[in-house]
Amino acid sequence: MLLCVIVSGVISNLSSFTPDVASITSSIRYHAEFTPLFSSRSFELPEAFFATAQSVRDALIINWNATYDLHEEMNAKQTYYLSMEFLQGRALLNAVGNLELTGEYAEALGKLGHTLEAVASQEPDAALGNGGLGRLASCFLDSLATLNYPAWGYGLRYKYGLFKQILTKDGQEEVAENWLEIGNPWEIVRNDISYPVKFGGKVVMGSDGKSRWIGGEDIVAVAYDVPIPGYKTKTTINLRLWSTKVPSKLLDLNAFNAGEHTKACEAQANAEKICYILYPGDESEEGKILRLKQQYTLCSASLQDIITRFERRCAGNVKWEQFPEKVAVQMNDTHPTLCIPELMRILVDLKGKTWEEAWSLTQSTVAYTNHTVLPEALEKWSYELMQRLLPRHVEIIEMIDEQLIQDIISEYGTSNQEMLEKKLATMRILENFDLPASVADLFGKPEETPIDETGEKPEANNEVAPSERDELKGDDTQKIKAVQEPVLPPKMVRMANLCVVGGHAVNGVAAIHSEIVKNEVFNDFFQLWPEKFQNKTNGVTPRRWIHFCNPDLSSVITKWIGTEDWVLKTEILAELRKFADNKDLQIEWRAAKRSNKIKVASFLKEKTGYSVNPDAMFDIQVKRIHEYKRQLLNILGIVYRYKKMKEMTAAERKAKFVPRVCIFGGKAFSTYVQAKRIVKFITDVGATINHDSDIGDLLKVVFVPDYNVSVAELLIPASELSQHISTAGMEASGTSNMKFAMNGCMLIGTLDGANVEIREEVGEDNFFLFGAQAHEIAGLRKERAAGKFVSDERFEEVKKFVRSGVFGYCNYDELMGSLEGNEGYGRADYFLVGKDFPSYIECQEEVDNAYRDQTKWTKMSILNTAGSYKFSSDRTINEYAKDIWNIEPLELI
Repeated sequence: MLLCVIVSGVISNLSSFTPDVASITSSIRYHAEFTPLFSSRSFELPEAFFATAQSVRDALIINWNATYDLHEEMNAKQTYYLSMEFLQGRALLNAVGNLELTGEYAEALGKLGHTLEAVASQEPDAALGNGGLGRLASCFLDSLATLNYPAWGYGLRYKYGLFKQILTKDGQEEVAENWLEIGNPWEIVRNDISYPVKFGGKVVMGSDGKSRWIGGEDIVAVAYDVPIPGYKTKTTINLRLWSTKVPSKLLDLNAFNAGEHTKACEAQANAEKICYILYPGDESEEGKILRLKQQYTLCSASLQDIITRFERRCAGNVKWEQFPEKVAVQMNDTHPTLCIPELMRILVDLKGKTWEEAWSLTQSTVAYTNHTVLPEALEKWSYELMQRLLPRHVEIIEMIDEQLIQDIISEYGTSNQEMLEKKLATMRILENFDLPASVADLFGKPEETPIDETGEKPEANNEVAPSERDELKGDDTQKIKAVQEPVLPPKMVRMANLCVVGGHAVNGVAAIHSEIVKNEVFNDFFQLWPEKFQNKTNGVTPRRWIHFCNPDLSSVITKWIGTEDWVLKTEILAELRKFADNKDLQIEWRAAKRSNKIKVASFLKEKTGYSVNPDAMFDIQVKRIHEYKRQLLNILGIVYRYKKMKEMTAAERKAKFVPRVCIFGGKAFSTYVQAKRIVKFITDVGATINHDSDIGDLLKVVFVPDYNVSVAELLIPASELSQHISTAGMEASGTSNMKFAMNGCMLIGTLDGANVEIREEVGEDNFFLFGAQAHEIAGLRKERAAGKFVSDERFEEVKKFVRSGVFGYCNYDELMGSLEGNEGYGRADYFLVGKDFPSYIECQEEVDNAYRDQTKWTKMSILNTAGSYKFSSDRTINEYAKDIWNIEPLELI
């Protein structure tokens, strides 16, 4: 059901608010003069951008306020989407496009001496995310607004973001992002909306028998709001970002005046740094503390805000049993897990609810999206650290864990103690803990040793390391005894388990991923609560990812389909299938693709200095640098290609190989040494190949520095082959694969993540498939560990070629060594690069053969776009709204 409502008293002529060129021009001039962030010298591009953005924001604010008032007046159920990342990209072109004012703003700026494209290029990307997790969140906000759902996003306002990537002769280097240095014209600080957030202190029991959290470090979270406009609708929803500070009274004025300036400002500095960096390095204890503070700040401030809004809408008659009927909280991955104990704390400690009431309300309100099967990404926190920082929450988590134990025992009984112990070891929220006294006696024996999550008891390591043995002198028996003491595994809090227990729904983000979640990652929970588990295949917004970023192809699509309605109803894209063999369409399709390739060639020359041929195949892999995503497989395939070229005459290599421009982009996390080695290796290979006059334009390798949304909007429309080659079963979904397919790009990939569903939709003949499948991976790793793996001679050949020094002075023994051996940390080719290498290079030969027939290739390209219709985030959001959130659209008219 769609509710269409006119809010009385908001703006009487809202429906007729359609600025013309003259009013837009006047608005831009006004902001250039009266709300400038620059000195008044001239109307150059930076000034033009800010004045234009502020003009657009005026139009958004009208719809934004009206949307807010509508949601308040109707008191409809609302979804709150909590995410540590929102990878927004540039907002100007998206906003004027969604407002259907692109032509008007282009004409107005033309009168002022600038083009809209040049003005938009001045906008820095908002540094609020890293990869697919954050971009998905932003696509979801776009769809929520476009589909008129009452919803908000909540995140953190990172001052410096992740980092800006610079490529030097030594590889990747990181410097702080500067996206906020000259201000953000889209945000509005809400100084009247702030909430206290506490860390540390202690829990005391009051005379009324209630627990109270007192003392510790107090900070304040302040709201910064960013408008998110829908497409062809007046609905404009809110992304609320929290920034952190302390009250001015915490400035130690006496210390400051005494010259102890650092001490005087210590509290402010500690508060502000919470929102400095996205994913601060957590190798150190301080880094771990900062990350946990970030996560709790997001959860605490957001939930306080959500509850304040709920209570205000109740108009003095708060009925807590209605809370899940008015509020849905979606946790985007495990980062917002603390929502669960925080909501319990607020309800029990502050609102006077019983434990049973609060637990029922919490479970009915909160839901969890899982984005990974990687063990290191299923967050665990040190129990000791969490107890020090969040003592009341640890008490609540202990109570939830004890209740979970009771549920498991009630379900399975105690007759099979071995099975029960394994269930508890896997499912408990608290890892490496003795059983609570309330149930320990049921097992008839004391807990001798903590049990890890595999159900095995850890073995004590009584060996003395060589370095320690050398230090032992004479009869230093005390030192020997200390060294030989068994080391017990640390006590941990498993956040993913808490998410599953505390929420009413758990969803994976692609069909194969959701099956792995049910059958492997959370199998014991699935057996206990099968009704909780769902699949919600990811999607991307067709507005940003084809309509706005690829206007040439969009025009061709609209012409042949006969309507622009496909931008909202992507199922109409399937109509392209009946024209796939049409020669005229194919000519126009290729012309649009070549136009985009010319733009990218110019961009690459500007950013890297490399010249590339726009008539070569553009082969692109852009995503976070990680071993499981296997950029290493890609570059080793390129090295093999290069080696074979060098062994041929010029005529032979021209006949054998299709010209290619191989483009990489993505950031390696600053402390991920192996990923940074891969970046260095790619750039070294590129430097060698690109300067090889024998090879010329037949092969180029380019790493684009500081990959972000704006770069993606340029590269994806120009792509012809895109690589989605993760080890099968390890990529939850991926969304870049959807963006590439939507823009008529062929995919080469494994049966992993959303690749499976994309291949089904575009057709098996229009997807280049290689590699082992997910169900084979565990067996292949066991085979490797047993020493039974026999490496393909072509793989050995390419490793030897790398070690020969052909790509420069850098020693790549560590990188190549990771692909060797049968076991050991950093060895044994855990991600099966060597296993899949033969299949990969043979599949690449198929790609070359297909590309030579441009008629066939263009048809495949058209069918990829036609088959991508199911991967709109609009479809995904409608499924969430129906199956998890139970919310209805609420349209402003």
